Amino acid sequence: MACAPCRTPPRRRSSRLTGRGRLALLTAGLLTAVAVAAAVVLIRPDDGETPRDLGSLTVPEGRRATQVYALADQALGLEAGTTRQAAKDTRLALPAAADGNPEGYLFPATYPLDESTTPATLLAFMADTADERFRQAGLDAGARRLGLSAYEAVTLASIVQAEADTPADMGKVARVIHNRLDQDRALEMDSTLNYALGRTSLDTTHEDTRTDSPYNTYARPGLPPTPIGNPGEQALRAALDPPAGDWLYFVTVRPGDTRFSEDYAEHRSHVEEFNRERAAGGGD
Repeated sequence: MACAPCRTPPRRRSSRLTGRGRLALLTAGLLTAVAVAAAVVLIRPDDGETPRDLGSLTVPEGRRATQVYALADQALGLEAGTTRQAAKDTRLALPAAADGNPEGYLFPATYPLDESTTPATLLAFMADTADERFRQAGLDAGARRLGLSAYEAVTLASIVQAEADTPADMGKVARVIHNRLDQDRALEMDSTLNYALGRTSLDTTHEDTRTDSPYNTYARPGLPPTPIGNPGEQALRAALDPPAGDWLYFVTVRPGDTRFSEDYAEHRSHVEEFNRERAAGGGD
């Protein structure tokens, strides 16, 4: 999920760079993500005798690894924590930079389940799918062109996935991130801070921005050390080939209306409009 837009609410709220709009958007975003992910249905190769079909598991774009583990446990009828433990015990097709952490490489799609499916085989299917889809998207060459490692590009794509209000916004969000990296500015992304705190809040306080974490992109320069979720192919392509532009700020004033700015004064005016919208709608 993406974070709340930059604004200046009462009670020591921080002035923030990026985010979404109202809580209502979260529900709409989830439904959209599920619909998109459901369109990518993966078929297990035929290896002879066909085990009994047990349905499927849909992983929406942007879900964190912990959320994917919970979805898998539920789909397979297993005790909570089983898939998380399997991720620790299973050797997956991950880049060396991941150091065994599958975050970012549990590709969002719909996976068939049958009586032979285990957490280990399901996670391996997801990681293998990520490897294939990322190669098709030109990950290695695209990352080199941008002066990033492939792992850094996936990390950047995960932030794009979390922050963009709509798929159409992904390219511009990616450009903002690239521009801030190029200028050695802190990214100041609420989505990375939420990842550090294990939450999906719409609000970030000044105290939050002092959190001691490598995922606190208010306090730490550059990208976080790992992806913050599992991006889809569209977010990755946006990260690898964003449109030209000088934007440094963005805020979603209302669902479907994200404003990108080069100038901070203009950005603040958009933030004020967002505050008025939120106050009029009774948002938190």
